[in-house]
Amino acid sequence: MKKSWILIIAIVMIAGLSACGNNAENSNMEHSAMSHSGSGEIPAGLKEEPNPTYKPGSQAVIQEGHMPGMKGAVATIVGAYKTTAYVVDYTPTNGGEKVRGHKWVIQQEMKDAGEKELQPGAQVVLNADHMPGMMGATAEIVSAEQTTVYMVDYTPTNGGAPVKNHMWVTESELSPAESKSTSGNSENSTDGMKGMNH
Repeated sequence: MKKSWILIIAIVMIAGLSACGNNAENSNMEHSAMSHSGSGEIPAGLKEEPNPTYKPGSQAVIQEGHMPGMKGAVATIVGAYKTTAYVVDYTPTNGGEKVRGHKWVIQQEMKDAGEKELQPGAQVVLNADHMPGMMGATAEIVSAEQTTVYMVDYTPTNGGAPVKNHMWVTESELSPAESKSTSGNSENSTDGMKGMNH
């Protein structure tokens, strides 16, 4: 009988420890997702923009906060591509909660999407792994925008680790790097407040 109790206690302790391990793993996954670094490998069929506003190697300021520390960060342009960028809602394949309004997934990152612009409400299968559970997830198109998308490197403004090959930032989400130094402090602080809404 005593051995049975010891065995039960041991099983409960192991289960508790493994649950802690899983929580730590999930937490790490969430943090790695937040870094948004990528391999730099571009999707098949994606064509470079021959004359982009922001040329590879140049710098620009990110004006949108898809993730903490992104808004206001100075980005180095890695690549510029002409395509259709989509905002999507999807349910991760790893059991995570439904993601709403994810920016951005491009035409070439959707299974069998072809070249025709997809309309809001269309159901697609994602062929992108920007975030855990994204690859193979079924998504619904929220909106579409024909634009130049940029792959960028940047260091978050909140002191996070440098992000490499982030996919994607659209042209309207960037501004010339010079404007950061000439804009007033009050404007920057307002931008910071707006960034908290993202």
